Amino acid sequence: MLQTLSKWFLVLSGGLEAIISVLYLMMQGTNGPLTFHAWKGTLVFLGELTAAAGVCRIVAVILRPANGKLWLLVDGVALGALGLILTGTFGSRIQFRTVVLLLLVAAMSVGIFELVLARSLRSLGRVADARFFGVAGVGSVGFAAVFFAYALRWIKLRPGTHTDLLWFGSYFGFSAIGMLALALRPRSQGLSASRGGAL
Repeated sequence: MLQTLSKWFLVLSGGLEAIISVLYLMMQGTNGPLTFHAWKGTLVFLGELTAAAGVCRIVAVILRPANGKLWLLVDGVALGALGLILTGTFGSRIQFRTVVLLLLVAAMSVGIFELVLARSLRSLGRVADARFFGVAGVGSVGFAAVFFAYALRWIKLRPGTHTDLLWFGSYFGFSAIGMLALALRPRSQGLSASRGGAL
């Protein structure tokens, strides 16, 4: 029962991230500067969706605790904090560096989880699943590297280009696929929470 409920929370989290991805990509397609006043409602909505995705992740981990899932908990907390910032809970001034640092933490923590899961699946002979989560883990770490470069200003923001929103939307879409795959993959061949740390 708790395992099924945990999976549904992961499915919900992945679905929310898919919506977040679409919204960021829609914002990225805007010509000219993105003014706070024009997009305030969208940013608040993005914040609510992001906070909800983080809460779903946290609940999924609490419902089905296992080895290795601390990383998903860290991911959920980072998403929840980002959501609260975007909703204006801590004030209306949003620091870009804070946003990319929280995304860095989220991407790195879920990447580590996926790589640990891939290793566990490989040891159980589930090669296809291990490959998928190995690639997903490397992809998540790659996104973390991009967010790190943004945080250190190695990647410069040019007015009107909105490449940051393209990266944000791409990351949330990528993460949605990973969460849905994690929730919906079969649990055959005796994979248990105690052995692999999987949900």
